[in-house]
Amino acid sequence: MSDHNVASHETHSVRGYIFVFIALLAGTVLTVWASFIQFPSAEINIAVALTIATVKAFLVVAYFMHLISERKMIYLVMGFTAFFFAALMGLTIWSLAPNSLIHI
Repeated sequence: MSDHNVASHETHSVRGYIFVFIALLAGTVLTVWASFIQFPSAEINIAVALTIATVKAFLVVAYFMHLISERKMIYLVMGFTAFFFAALMGLTIWSLAPNSLIHI
């Protein structure tokens, strides 16, 4: 491999990491900003915070753990994990709702 190809690949990789870093910083600022907004219910606050956190987690997993270029099986496992995480968060929010059948 020539030195030109190595330098080009490293520049592209560093540029991607800088983009992800800036996106994570923006996500953090967005999370803090959203925490000061009073939505009509606590469930919406939680949903907004979890959505931002999920996007940030995807960026970390995809780019810093290099899973963006993995095989389909990895994506299947990640999909199931995301589905069950969303289901558990939904059940948590549902159980804390004032009109829920479950009383704590």
